[in-house]
Amino acid sequence: MTGLLGRFAGGVSTICRAWVLTRTDGRVFGFTDHDASLTVDGVTCVAESGMTAGALEAATGLSVDNTEAVGALRHDGLTEADMRAGRWDDAAVVAYLVDWRLPSAFEVVFRGTLGELSVGEGAFTAELRGLSEALNRVRGRVYQPRCDAVLGDLRCGVDLADPTFFGEGVVDAVEEGRVLSLSGLAAFADGWFARGRIEVLDGAAAGLVEQIKRDVGQAERRVELWGALRADLAVGDRVRVEAGCDKRAETCRAKFSNFWNFRGFPHIPGDDWLMAYPTSGKRNDGGRL
Repeated sequence: MTGLLGRFAGGVSTICRAWVLTRTDGRVFGFTDHDASLTVDGVTCVAESGMTAGALEAATGLSVDNTEAVGALRHDGLTEADMRAGRWDDAAVVAYLVDWRLPSAFEVVFRGTLGELSVGEGAFTAELRGLSEALNRVRGRVYQPRCDAVLGDLRCGVDLADPTFFGEGVVDAVEEGRVLSLSGLAAFADGWFARGRIEVLDGAAAGLVEQIKRDVGQAERRVELWGALRADLAVGDRVRVEAGCDKRAETCRAKFSNFWNFRGFPHIPGDDWLMAYPTSGKRNDGGRL
């Protein structure tokens, strides 16, 4: 307890709300519904955003706390372009009750992340998801012939900082926001980046990442993304592209020389094996029927 309860005992309410949001890119923003900016828990919370929040719904056990934050797009850090580009997705949220006369007297009433965002007519609405939301994610291994690791993670072990597995190119043309013509990547074989990842390094879409569906050509590559980037990509923007992996044992061995870390089960029987049965007049030696 930081002294807030004692301030309530004074008989005069001087309580306001404050929010501190930390985006996945590390940028931190603070907001309050008070009429002046406050420093809460070491973060300056500005009043110009006009943020408000509904009543928190909390429950004992593992139920998901949930609420909603509403605000006007008046602060420089709260732009419609950033929200539509996904820069606020999964941002960490801490909500406070604060005594505006003594901001060091506060109480945390909510911790979680931003969920679904709706933007329009100069305002936004953001769903707030509680900490137990993470328990809804599927955990555990998948037993299948192909690898279930993510290329470059600790289980995979491939170093994507190795120049063999990434390159930087320049955007020469953009079609429908998801089909790109890239130059500067002639050293890589045709299809090297299929199923890989692209990250925009500069321009309006800087920092955005998308998965690569197809990669065709060398000197002038045509790269098709699974989904359109949620910000404008312009001719001349630089991008980083990473090698792709189709999760097969053959690819792990030949392309990445990493079969030691292969996380699949290449010898597991397929669905056709379940339908197989012995027949007379043929060899029944345990081989393919």
